[in-house]
Amino acid sequence: MSPETAKAQETKTRLLEGALRTLTEQGIAKTSARTVAAAAGVNQALVFYHFGSVDELLAAACRYGAEKAVARYRERLAAVDSLSELLAVGRDIHERERAGGHVALLGQLLAGAPTHPALGPATAAGLQLWITEIEQVLRRVLAATPFGEFADPAGLARAVAASFVGIELYEGVDEAGAGAALDALEQLGALVSAVESLGPVAQRAVRHHLRRRGGAR
Repeated sequence: MSPETAKAQETKTRLLEGALRTLTEQGIAKTSARTVAAAAGVNQALVFYHFGSVDELLAAACRYGAEKAVARYRERLAAVDSLSELLAVGRDIHERERAGGHVALLGQLLAGAPTHPALGPATAAGLQLWITEIEQVLRRVLAATPFGEFADPAGLARAVAASFVGIELYEGVDEAGAGAALDALEQLGALVSAVESLGPVAQRAVRHHLRRRGGAR
């Protein structure tokens, strides 16, 4: 990589980081070329030089932030071996991301999507990265349970992701209620774990019951 290319990449990264920091600390309403450039420590003309517009910079920052976040936890998610553990890991990720300001950032991205057209697809793409990781875990852990042949891992992954997004936003107005919702999700995981611990005969009975109820996909 030439020095010029390396410098350009460094500037782009500083702008992406600056955009994320500005969104988190000042909110979407105060995010502009000037405030982002100030956070990045560069001339605001570089926003347009590298990204064309503020909206395109914010969309790129959204994808960049999501990719970094997912990469932080990919190894840990790959080691999950039960639904209850997935939910426990999800809760820990939630706590860590909230402490790092990333929950507030997601709220700002969602709030800005209606007025910043590029943000909607970028935020959805960022959430899809999480959904893909969660789906991989669900396919692996459910395959060994009585629910494996009846579950829809892709749909469940979206439901889990949507639940955590909703809880993150809910937390801003009712922290205790959000905590109770997280507790309920963990209790659900514990119930599934209880079924997983049944012997072969009991597990066959569960499968038979689900088939009779029309659960097979």
